[in-house]
Amino acid sequence: MKKILYLFFAAILIVLSACGSSDSGSASEQGIDTITFADAGWDSIKVHNSIAQTIIEEGYGYQTDVTSGSTAATFQGLRDGDINVYMEVWTDNIKEIYGEAMDTGDIEKLSTNFDDNTQGLYVPTYVIEGDPERGIEPLAPDLKTVEDLKKYPEVFEDPEDPGRGRIINAPSGWAVAEAIDAKFEAYGLEETMNNFMPGSDAAIVADLTDAYEAGRGWVGYYWSPTAVTAKYDLTLLEEPAYDEETWNETKTTEFPPNDVVVAVHKDMPEQASEVVEFLKNYETSSELTEEALSYMDENNASAEEAANWWMKEHEDIWTSWVSEDIANKVKDAMQ
Repeated sequence: MKKILYLFFAAILIVLSACGSSDSGSASEQGIDTITFADAGWDSIKVHNSIAQTIIEEGYGYQTDVTSGSTAATFQGLRDGDINVYMEVWTDNIKEIYGEAMDTGDIEKLSTNFDDNTQGLYVPTYVIEGDPERGIEPLAPDLKTVEDLKKYPEVFEDPEDPGRGRIINAPSGWAVAEAIDAKFEAYGLEETMNNFMPGSDAAIVADLTDAYEAGRGWVGYYWSPTAVTAKYDLTLLEEPAYDEETWNETKTTEFPPNDVVVAVHKDMPEQASEVVEFLKNYETSSELTEEALSYMDENNASAEEAANWWMKEHEDIWTSWVSEDIANKVKDAMQ
């Protein structure tokens, strides 16, 4: 009888032990070893990725990785869970798919990284006002609006199509390129101007830099915060005040207000809750971001080097996002 009871209780212990192992395995499966960030191609997202990666790796002990691609591809990766964190979702540039992803619960917004950004068609300020120090006379003193551009093809002459002007669009694959296309048609810019789509952000910067240093006319899409808008004196051409109905129909208004948010895949709160809590506190500004971007430009630095410099310059900011213990771990690792 004693032997039977012994075997009975032993069997129970084995079952309980197995259940405990199953629960432990389930919790492990819900966790995550490597946190993957989205890189949609512009410098500011690379810097913010690097800041967050440093804190997550050194403070929380996770490995991190980056997946590069177009806005559409990386955002879909976030929805699918192939990407875990998106440090700069320009919400109004992808309003429809962002809203859909939020509605379906595929992603979760954690914080607003910054909301004081601008975007649109820019010209060097000397085009309108001249630059006496450089001996540049105003090239188009009456230029004020995007629609005015069609009056000045000779100021923004297309080197491959003499007699017509050239407007630099956003790169193919960027959500804003379609908005520029719509503006081009609605304002009648095709009457005198060519719609030129560059291959990359670097191509825009190179074209602008060449024109700026030569004092030539240039017009194209750009945005802040960037090293370009921090370095060069540029003027954003005017458009009617933003109106949602008009924007949806023709895009003939200013770009809509654009909260740039930190978002994660829906599973992240369970996979890495402490990292999610940190990212909920992540908040900067266009000015703070441009400091890092200016450092990149002036020192020919990588995004990682700029992030490291920024964190040392603004220790008071990033340490407020995490506990004292985590902050000390990161600071020790950065020494």
